[in-house]
Amino acid sequence: MGDCGSKEEKTVLLCVTGCIAAYKSCEVLRLLQKAGCRVKILMTEHATQFVGPTTFRALTHEKVAIGLFDDPEDPIHHISLAQEADIVLVAPATANIIAKMSHGIADDLMSTTLLATKAPVLVAPAMNSGMWSAAATQENICVLSNRGVHFVQPDAGYLACGDVGSGRLASPEVIADAALSLLCDDKDLEGETLLVTAGPTHEPIDPVRYIANRSSGKMGLALAKAARDRGARVTLIAGPIDLPIPAGIDVVRVETAQQMHDAALEAFTHSSIAILAAAVADYTPSAPADHKLKKAIDPIDSISLVQTKDILAKLSSEKGNRVVIGFAAETNDVVEYAQAKLKRKGCDAIVANDVSRTDAGFGSAANRAWWVAPGEIADFGLLDKANLADAILSRAVSLKQI
Repeated sequence: MGDCGSKEEKTVLLCVTGCIAAYKSCEVLRLLQKAGCRVKILMTEHATQFVGPTTFRALTHEKVAIGLFDDPEDPIHHISLAQEADIVLVAPATANIIAKMSHGIADDLMSTTLLATKAPVLVAPAMNSGMWSAAATQENICVLSNRGVHFVQPDAGYLACGDVGSGRLASPEVIADAALSLLCDDKDLEGETLLVTAGPTHEPIDPVRYIANRSSGKMGLALAKAARDRGARVTLIAGPIDLPIPAGIDVVRVETAQQMHDAALEAFTHSSIAILAAAVADYTPSAPADHKLKKAIDPIDSISLVQTKDILAKLSSEKGNRVVIGFAAETNDVVEYAQAKLKRKGCDAIVANDVSRTDAGFGSAANRAWWVAPGEIADFGLLDKANLADAILSRAVSLKQI
């Protein structure tokens, strides 16, 4: 996690309640372990009807806590569990445990532990759509939110009972990501509002065809997630990307360069830092057809193109004391082209990417990048995009302090 701090030695107490989605807790557990967390399991009696404690013991190599008096070596188990946790994650959380938390009911090991803990609490609800939308449930969630309890909103879709609606447990990736965000120690972007752009744009030739590029949006998402973890409020303007958006980020979906231009200008009015990682098309068809072009009827000999609006130059011209950082994806003379772009655009810095490599660039997990600023060139080397995002944000923080 780079500057956001290692998750080693952090303990997550994962509370599993009696819900068909309990099996997904195993995947949440594994994702937290991969991030370096120690995970301890606390189950309700009903949860053991869905996933056996043996499964969790095998995955964690830890005792599984279930009953108030099931550990003779620890007679005050709910207090030791509450004090040991760096974060308490309830996933899945039934309507019952949410109601108990809201009303301070402490009648089993899980509810007493939740009442006793001073650690951050993150709740991932899972229940029937009628139970989720019930006034009592929503009021309980409102009460807990006002007390500082964090929530991962459930997904909508096909439920185990056969109904279709909201109430399905969020994906394990989203839940684990939200938990890791709360574990982040470095909050140096607290109070800042960041604008991040990500992905390609699609410039229509007709209703079916378009001009695009190979950008996946992974770098922009990594920046948005890292900024959120470090305390910033983040607005992500995302082109057509097929990646899950991390929880806790405001998202504006766009398709074309014009739409991204308009959305970026709007978001920039209340942003203190803008990082434009999107690969915006430089050109767009001047007269896209309003119907699908047919090869036999509408032969295309050429496509007339016009330049798109320059988002980076526009934001740089209006930045005042705000920070604007651009990206340059290059296949040769990477630093030299980035230096020229920095002068043309008038931004504070350019992150230059070498996209000619097979181990980095568009669609990959890593970037080979340089930081190019007035009078400064810093070689980031080859970094995975999460660590590169943290390195870029640390330099953005330094620019804010100048």
